[in-house]
Amino acid sequence: MQIWPAPAKLNLFLHVTGRRPDGYHTLQTVFQFLGLADELRIEVTADGNIRRTTPLAGVAEEQDLCVRAARLLQAESACRQGAAIHLNKRIPQGGGLGGGSSDAATTLLVLNHLWDLGFPRADLAALGLELGADVPVFVWGQAAWAEGVGECLTPVAPPEDWYLVLDPGPSVSTAEVFAHPNLTRHSRPLTIRDFHAGRASGNDLEAVVRRLHPAVDRALEWLSGHGPARMSGSGACVFLPVADRQAGEGILARCPPAFTGIVARGMNTHPINRILEGKA
Repeated sequence: MQIWPAPAKLNLFLHVTGRRPDGYHTLQTVFQFLGLADELRIEVTADGNIRRTTPLAGVAEEQDLCVRAARLLQAESACRQGAAIHLNKRIPQGGGLGGGSSDAATTLLVLNHLWDLGFPRADLAALGLELGADVPVFVWGQAAWAEGVGECLTPVAPPEDWYLVLDPGPSVSTAEVFAHPNLTRHSRPLTIRDFHAGRASGNDLEAVVRRLHPAVDRALEWLSGHGPARMSGSGACVFLPVADRQAGEGILARCPPAFTGIVARGMNTHPINRILEGKA
């Protein structure tokens, strides 16, 4: 059975530029994919049922984003086929690497293919937005400058650097971070040109997460001793650009035992694109 990748992402920077009347925050960020991925295997069934075959710790089936994505697409398309979804989870949950959103996007893309629905990616991205603000970038499959709540995307091609990514351990609640009274909510809007010129950096969520989760604070303090470390998304994972895999693994070998980590390369194109196009 085909294995379908659902890659992690990094936020190369993240600024909160405002708050809408509905309570959602407006952002500016750059998403880049990472060479770390969950793996999905999806079997089409004739009974119309959507089910997962593997439990996910702390996530009921009704809340599982793969299941929700499949059921949403099934309802939108009036498809009578079902699916059995097997997920091999490799991306840390609550780590700010977009694992759940990526799983949902891969489910939409794969079932659109397996059910032979023919939905364009724009339609799948719109469905994905109903599941979460990060889902559309994974559906489109291109590194992107993002605005709005994260759904207004402009393709970009930042350097595909190597990164050392540390997982300090906590599962961070994005809702709790955005509700915190000390969150910076009015950063000055920037432009894509600012990003390419190196004037877009940092993560406005970082200070709040460091206060709420001392392990994140310790991980950033340690990693910053080796270069310009920052946090991805709402955390807890933190990352550092490194010269190459060998350099990253050398730093990782000295990592405090309280943290786990990987060395992976940034990617500007979702690996599922080549599979769907029949090139891999």
